[in-house]
Amino acid sequence: MSVNRLLRVGTVAVASLGVLALSACGSDPEPSGSSSASSSSSEGSTDCPQGTLNAEGSTAQKNAIEEVISKYNEKCADVTVNYNPTGSGAGIKQFIASQVDFAGSDSALKSVGKDGGEPETVQAQKRCAGNAALNLPMVIGPITIAYNVDGLDKLVLDGPTAAKIFQGTIKTWNDPAIAKLNSGAKLPSAPISVFFRSDESGTTENFTKYLAAAGGGAWTGEPAKKWTGTGAGKEKSAGVAEGVKSTKNSITYVEWSYAVDNKLGIAQIDNGSGTPVELSAESAGKALAAAKPAGTGSDLALKLDYATNDAGAYPIILVTYEVVCSKGLAAEKTALVKSFLSYFASKDGQSVLTDLNYAPLPEDTRTKVDAAIQSIS
Repeated sequence: MSVNRLLRVGTVAVASLGVLALSACGSDPEPSGSSSASSSSSEGSTDCPQGTLNAEGSTAQKNAIEEVISKYNEKCADVTVNYNPTGSGAGIKQFIASQVDFAGSDSALKSVGKDGGEPETVQAQKRCAGNAALNLPMVIGPITIAYNVDGLDKLVLDGPTAAKIFQGTIKTWNDPAIAKLNSGAKLPSAPISVFFRSDESGTTENFTKYLAAAGGGAWTGEPAKKWTGTGAGKEKSAGVAEGVKSTKNSITYVEWSYAVDNKLGIAQIDNGSGTPVELSAESAGKALAAAKPAGTGSDLALKLDYATNDAGAYPIILVTYEVVCSKGLAAEKTALVKSFLSYFASKDGQSVLTDLNYAPLPEDTRTKVDAAIQSIS
């Protein structure tokens, strides 16, 4: 289904996100740099430096950022942008280690350390020469529960049933819990083959947040980038999508664009509103409207509501952030980062996402993201 429908959701579902999620941000910072860089917010005209920009991270945004890089290079041929889709966890680690200029991550930097360790926000601040790192939402990508079962053209799952499948408690397709949600469907007695991301993944973290929030206690692990449920591991989004495509009676969690590209079945989600919700740009937009701000100032991190039961809201969504230093990079790198991200956040840059099964940023959010980029120095 075309993501172009998102553009017609209007203020009812999506535009409200920009007002809600960014209300705590205060007034827009004054743009810095040249006027051509600032004008990128509306027309995509871009201030073009020269040099090489290196980034790493989220595989969820791989298809999106590669297309944006291609379009950006039509305007700025003297800039080389390298993006290595190794997963959100690897991207954050490489950013903190000063190996890349910015990271793509499907979850914002953590302000609480793991196992008593130093929080990602503190580590990133050190990497940024004592300055804060920013979480800039750039790509909206729904997560599908994708499956491959012969003769099963429609599958409905709810939070508890999905959690039991991915926890390993439900083991066969004709389990009574699945049958109850899919009256009349021909469900095989075959075992369910589960595929999960073996690399540290923001997609895994967002999906497990959904299982924890909507699973009714069936998911026993803590939400994290590292998978703790059942199944066979595959690297990256492409790996799990290919695993399901080539394996009958299998299931995984993967971004919408990968499910569509591999022609996988996509489960409808019963969010408790009484009617199963089919994934569409509109239903993802309704879930986005339930998000709340988690960052302050130019840090635009969001808190998503994975347990929303709003009618017509598809609850399993993620936002890919570009994680970047607010200050502290060398001047030439700062110019490159601002030039590319300004184009990414521009109307032109966001418009290329609509045909790739991603959702462009709501306009209020987009202008806030652009203002935060222009504040980088």
